[in-house]
Parts: sequence; C-alpha cells; structure tokens
Amino acid sequence: MKQIVIASGKGGTGKTVITGAFAALAENKVMADCDVDAADLHLILKPSVKEKHIFKSGKTAFIDKTKCTKCGKCVKLCRFSAISDSYIVDGISCEGCAFCAFACPADAIEMKENVAGEWFVSDTRFGSMVHAKLGIAEENSGKLVSVVRKRARELAQETNADWVIVDGAPGIGCAVIASFSGADCAVIVTEPTLSGLHDADRVIRVAKHFGILVKVIVNKYDLNEDMTKKIEEYCKKNEITLLGKIPFDKCVVESMVAGKTILEHESGIARKPVIAAWRKLLKEIG
Repeated sequence: MKQIVIASGKGGTGKTVITGAFAALAENKVMADCDVDAADLHLILKPSVKEKHIFKSGKTAFIDKTKCTKCGKCVKLCRFSAISDSYIVDGISCEGCAFCAFACPADAIEMKENVAGEWFVSDTRFGSMVHAKLGIAEENSGKLVSVVRKRARELAQETNADWVIVDGAPGIGCAVIASFSGADCAVIVTEPTLSGLHDADRVIRVAKHFGILVKVIVNKYDLNEDMTKKIEEYCKKNEITLLGKIPFDKCVVESMVAGKTILEHESGIARKPVIAAWRKLLKEIG
C-alpha cells in the first residue's frame, strides 16, 4: 500500500483539483481529506456518509456554582480574562490551562473536554473516503488530521487497498505535518508565481525533513511561463521530479461547479496533462 499526499505551500494552487483527478485515476484506493480547517474534497466527490464520529480535543473550565464561594481568586489569576465577575467562563477566551482549577480553594472548577469537530467515513463514486470538519474557532487541527489519517490507513488495510490518496492541508503547520505522517510520497502543487515557488520550497523542506519523497506539479503553468522555467530550474537543482505542467483551463472551474473531477468533464485541455502526471507518478513509485 502506497500513501500519496497532495500538498501545497499555500491555498488556491489547485491541490484539491489534482487530488480529485488522482482519486478518479487510481484503482483500489481509499481517499482522505486532511484539510480539516477548510475541507472541500467532498464538493467534488460528493460522499454519502456511512459513519459519523465526534472529535473531542482541548478542555474548557466549568464553574460549579453550587460549590463556588465567590472568593474571586479565579478571576484575579486568569491571565486570559476568561472568567467574568459573575463567575461565568468565556469558552472562546479560555485557553484550557487549568490554572484556575488548581487554584480554586473550593474545588468548584472542572476542566471539561471540548467537542471540537466531527469526522466521517463515507462512500463515493470512486471508493471509500475519510474526511472531517473542524468546529468554528476550534484548535488542534493536527490531532484531527491524525485521526483521519489513522482511520484511512486502517480502512485501506481492511480492504487490501493499493493506495491512500490524501488531500493535505496547505502551508507548513501542524495539520501539514500530521498529513505527511507515514506518507510514501508528497506531490507538491504550485503555481507560476514568486510566492508560489517560495511557499512550495517551504513545504518541500518540511517533507524532506521527514524523509518523504517529493514530486512537483505546476498548475496553470502557461499564465507565467518565465516563472514556470524558474520552478523547473529549482526542481532540477534540487533533484526533484517534475510530474507535469497543467495549463490554465476554464473547464476546471466548470467541472468543480458541476461537482465533478476534471476527468469527468466532456472536454478540457487540462485532462491529458493530469493523466500524464499520474502515469509518471506510477512509474516513479509504483
């Protein structure tokens, strides 16, 4: 079983479009959407939910008013000003440090685990998919990504799948590092801009730090061919395989609006380069 993570140094490079296309091309696979802060792979794959699970992470202080003596100690000690003068905890301001609970002389403060999001196991027209949704203003997206990755890997083992295709989070934060965990290859999708190359370089360095094989795809390469050449030179200098250059194609937008992958669109100049990139990836790691 091979685990492929499609990632990007920044949002909006076309990472999910490539993931959806690879999901359509790969045989005997499981998909995972690890961009839990702004999940959108479901918009293309239209999953039918089979399992729904609650994700709990982090804790918030809760004051039991039947025990509280209103001594004011917690209000004075909370450096985040999360406890009001009427001894009500602001769940957003509370950082879950538990200092108030340790300091309370009446033992009236309890730290309760937060419901931070949900994760799902679903069926799609291309096979099974594990995905999630982090709650509004919730943290610990890296932990939720780890849950999604773990279940996707288990599901792949249960079904003897050959591939786990992962739509990773953008950037280089905790969610990205969790997305890379156990991966065999990271396919970095970038765009022909200076910021695109800069951000791709950052996420490539992260992947290499963890010993993950790296490949690159340049999306919408024909919008700035001079910059595309610089990306090609970067890949050559750093001994990174360039899987393909995808041209700008209005059919990509049309396919997304229709809830389809680019491969399911009747026409479009991006289809063949995407297929060629997948076939090249198979030769590289298959």
